[in-house]
Formats: sequence, structure tokens, C-alpha cells
Amino acid sequence: MTSQISAAITAPFSTATGADVKVRFCPSPTGLPHVGLIRTALFNWAYARHTGGSFLFRIEDTDAERDSEESFEMILDALNWLGLNWDEGVGVGGPAEPYRQSERKHIYEEIIGKLKESGHIYESYLTGEEIDARNEAAGRPKQLGYDNSERDLTEDQKAAYRAEGRSPALRLRVPDVDISFTDLVRGDITFPAGSFPDFVVVRPNGQPLYTLVNPVDDALMGVTHVLRGEDLLSSTPRQIALYNAMFEAGITQFIPQFGHLPYVMGEGTKKLSKRDPEANLFHHRDRGFIPEGLLNYLALLGWGLNADQDIFTMDELTAAFDVTNVNPNPARFDQKKADAINAAHIRKLTADDFKSRLVPYLQSAGLVGANLTDAEDAILTEAAPLIQERITVLSEAAPMLGFLYKSASEIVVEDDAKAGLPANTRQILDAAVVALDALAETEFKTEAIQNALQAALIDGLGEKPRNAFGPLRTAISGRRISPPLFESMQILGKPETLIRLQQFAEAN
Repeated sequence: MTSQISAAITAPFSTATGADVKVRFCPSPTGLPHVGLIRTALFNWAYARHTGGSFLFRIEDTDAERDSEESFEMILDALNWLGLNWDEGVGVGGPAEPYRQSERKHIYEEIIGKLKESGHIYESYLTGEEIDARNEAAGRPKQLGYDNSERDLTEDQKAAYRAEGRSPALRLRVPDVDISFTDLVRGDITFPAGSFPDFVVVRPNGQPLYTLVNPVDDALMGVTHVLRGEDLLSSTPRQIALYNAMFEAGITQFIPQFGHLPYVMGEGTKKLSKRDPEANLFHHRDRGFIPEGLLNYLALLGWGLNADQDIFTMDELTAAFDVTNVNPNPARFDQKKADAINAAHIRKLTADDFKSRLVPYLQSAGLVGANLTDAEDAILTEAAPLIQERITVLSEAAPMLGFLYKSASEIVVEDDAKAGLPANTRQILDAAVVALDALAETEFKTEAIQNALQAALIDGLGEKPRNAFGPLRTAISGRRISPPLFESMQILGKPETLIRLQQFAEAN
């Protein structure tokens, strides 16, 4: 059987273009979704949409000790929140169902049988200690690992091992040739012959390893382009060797093209750790990132639309994205830049869209109920446009707008607002009350309020605007920074505005 196997890589690489392109996103459900993981999903999705191909989503959940259904649900939540829809896979279906590895055991058993029959995988009985001892006896460094010595065991030798109670692992017979491929991100890469030995694809207990099931699933699902993290580059020649075996066994017709995406780095030169807050996708959602802003920033971690444009839509991304333009160098996660890009996308939202996105954050802060009352909705309709140009993330809306949903007695003046008050705060407040009390309720509008206060405080008292209006802002909102003052007074109405000014005047 051994003599029938080619000593070279005979399988062709995929040449798929356009609608024939198929990429995949296949995370393991362990822990919280990491921004680097989602960046990988984004680049695969964008390449599928750019080429007119398809985007496949499957779950690699064969590690019972680490995988969890909770993590699986979080991955689904993340993709759905970001709008990274898939054409085939979990929850959508397709010709290669099922799309969870834990449900594909029967498929792997069939493929293992074919590879055994074709002679591409063989039984291996040596233990780790025995492999080390063989290397030491032969003067080989232990780090070279297995010496391929069991490739041609006789049936008698196998029977003898079994008589000792041993169960065999299964190893792939690796061709003794250079393994070369053109990485879509990094260019031509060659792993010289002998870079790695025949490797285990099935444990002695019959459990297939990732090194088998991942390429098998890609092959059976027709994946043409594998775009994945740089940390998996070292496993690529093994996958190519396995693809070649599957090709020669009649299981697949090609090897996919590979592209290895750059690391996402944290501070300094360290890879972004799962323990870093900015690595947690939901940390950004909780802070108030919107999908458009976060996706735009994640796309910049290794790619760019052009040198002069950092802000772009998903339509612009998919129109321009080509994985061959991804920079192979590590990309550093910059929270300040991410915030600035998110802020730019907040500015681009329509007034109604922006307003609706604020509601969950106001609800979370307890400012409004599960269903907005007419009065709560009216306040938000007027107030939202006042802060759209002022906030970076949506979570900033609750502290900025909270005073509009509270009564005068509920306003708590923040320390930094108190610290900046002028010595004649009481005089300013008293003059403001007199000026505003003279306005009829029907006249209590932004322009009239501004004119009355300017006449009383700037023209009348000779105060500069900062001194004149700072105490009023603090009285109205309890904050040093708030939405525009005169518009806020209009939203509160004349009675509530006067109560707040008088209450604060009495306290000062």
C-alpha cells in the first residue's frame, strides 16, 4: 500500500474566483468573543461580499472540557449584533450539515476509514517516553520528535503491540518533500522537507484531533480560501499534507488558498490578551460602541480603504476589500482611535436612528421604563439632537441627559461643578430668576431664554458668558458639562427651570 502513495504534493490549489469563492469562520466556543476573533470573522465576511462568494459559519466544539453553550450563544450574539450574516452554516443550514463538529463524528469516522484504506494514515503504538528513548539512542535531538519508524509495521508487529494492551494512535504519512504555498497576505512560504514528522490525527481512544477535523470539514464544505490568524501559520504545512492525502484518496479536489492575518497587539509589543478589557467585544458594546464604528475600526487592524480615509461604511469596505491588501505586520489596538471612529459614525446616524439607539442605555441607567411614556419619548426627541455631536459612545448619554428625567429634588451637584462656581453665584442666580420669570410660559423658548439671560447677566451684571452661565448650568443639571443650556431649559419648561434655579440659589 505504501508504494502507491506519491512522495510529492500532487493536489492543486484552489483557483476559485467570484461566486465560486467560499470562506469560513469556525470559532471554538470558549470564553468571551475576542476582538481579534471578530476581526477574522469580519475579513472573511468582507472577502465573501467583495467577491460575490459565500460566507460559511460553523462551530468547532469537540473540546468538551473547554467548550460551552454559553460561549456559543455569545458568538451568535456578537455576529448578529454586528450584522455579519452568513450564507451557510449554523442556524442557516446548507448542503454539508451538520455545522457543529460535535455532531459530525460519523463523518470523521468515514473519512478516517478512507484514509486508512488508501494508506495515508497508519497505526502508531509508541509512547512519548519510547519516542524520546529512540531519539536519545540514535543521537537525535528530542525536539525533533517522532522518527516515522512505524510507517511499515507488519501485521505481526501490530498484533504484538495489541497483545500488550496498547491501542494505536493514527498518524498521517507526510510526503518527504518541501511544502510550498503562496500566502495571500505574506507571499511565498516554503517549509523544507523534514520540517515536521508524521503527526497524530486520531488519538488512541479514537478521538480525531483538530489537525484532522478542521481540514476535513473545510474539504467537505468546499472552502476555497482559509483566512485565519497568524498564530495558525505553523500548522498550515500539516494541513496541506492532509489535503494532499484527501485528494489522493478521492475525498477532495483541491487545496484551499491560505491567508494568515496579523496579530492584534495591546500596549507595547504584547499580543492583546483575553484578560485585557479592550479585547472583550462586549466591553465595547456595553460602553456604547455602535456596530458601524466598531467594524470600521476592526477593519483598520491590518487593512485600510486608502491613506486619506479612516472613516468608511460597510458598503465601502466590501466594495474595496481584498485580502491580498492586508498588511502582514502586527496591528495595535488603539482605544483612543477606536473611540474617535465610533464618534464619527454616531454623527452620521439619522436623528431617529440615534434616538432609538440611546433608549437601552437610558433604560439600563433607570432613567426610563421598559416602554417609554409619551412624556419620556418627547424629552428624548428634543434632547437627543443636543448631544449627538458631543458624545463618543452611547453610554455617555445617560449621565448627560439624566437631569431631564429627574425632578429638582433628585438633582445631585457633582463636586467638579461646585468647584468652578464664581463668588457671586447667588447674585447671578437671583438675576436669572427675575429675567426668566418675566417670560410667559408660551414664550419660554430657546431664543427668548437666551436673549433674556444675556440682557440680565452679561449686559446687566457685566459678567462674561462663562461666569454668567456656569452657575445656571450647574443648577439645572448638577454637572459642569451638559447639553446646551438654553435648549435644556426649554425642554424642562419654565416652572421646573425656576424651581431648580431658586433651589440652588438658596443653597449658595
